[in-house]
Amino acid sequence: MIQINSRNKFELLNEIRQLNGVADEVYVSLRPTVEITEELLKQCPSLKKIHCPPSLYLQVSKRVFKALGERSIELKPGEFSVGRPKKYNLDTIKQIVTDRSSGKSAKKISQEYDIPLRTVYYHLKNGHD
Repeated sequence: MIQINSRNKFELLNEIRQLNGVADEVYVSLRPTVEITEELLKQCPSLKKIHCPPSLYLQVSKRVFKALGERSIELKPGEFSVGRPKKYNLDTIKQIVTDRSSGKSAKKISQEYDIPLRTVYYHLKNGHD
């Protein structure tokens, strides 16, 4: 899958024009409009799937869905996480909660895992989230 991440439609269209038909699956960072999908279809005749951010998928017009459906091209919400990446993994957070429930102090946990004390309290308060 080719990812096209652009800040605006002009940049996105320029990057699509550089694909030269090499993609059958594309992720675009902006909402697929009629203009964007037409350019994708023009540049990549073998295109099978288009992915976009889940939040923008809901805003795609019915015209775009209809045009893609007529050509048997799927438009799907991307399976990419949105927002700031998590700094601590779920296993570490579970271990913090387990250590605290077994009687270890928050300060000791903070030192042991090299995590700020405030962050330890945050994860203790919010559980496994």
